[in-house]
Amino acid sequence: MDLQEFEGLIAQVTDKLQGRDVDASLTAYLDEVVPSDGALFQKITDACHVGVADGWLCQHSAGGIDYGRAIKQGPATHGFSVDVVRMKDLKGPHHAHPNGEIDMNMPIDAAAKFDGAGKGWLVYGPDTAHHPTVTDGEALVLYLLPDGAIDFTRN
Repeated sequence: MDLQEFEGLIAQVTDKLQGRDVDASLTAYLDEVVPSDGALFQKITDACHVGVADGWLCQHSAGGIDYGRAIKQGPATHGFSVDVVRMKDLKGPHHAHPNGEIDMNMPIDAAAKFDGAGKGWLVYGPDTAHHPTVTDGEALVLYLLPDGAIDFTRN
């Protein structure tokens, strides 16, 4: 697995998002078309673990969080950027999502939750904000950001 193959896996997800609003209803749609117990979800999870081990994902560290932008927004991922973070029992830096945020929670520890949600998808609509928080263990979280838009704040 390398970054190009990873991008191909992500494109299989972002292709399904074309023309859809990034809002809470998208969570149920993603649960249906890319279920957390399905093959594509597992392939992306496996690829994330390989990427972390090989150093092309989560290559930066600060405040107990390993993170990195793996893919800039562009045509290959239908305008979405891809960031991956690794967190353990931690509240991350506050940020806003001008165009929304699609999160794929991949628990490393089975009980780990991202913003209160277990393994699977969580979607924040445009103009939302939060402190990304992992509880009950360690998790990898993949962020799909429309147009790569994210605003870190001082809250």
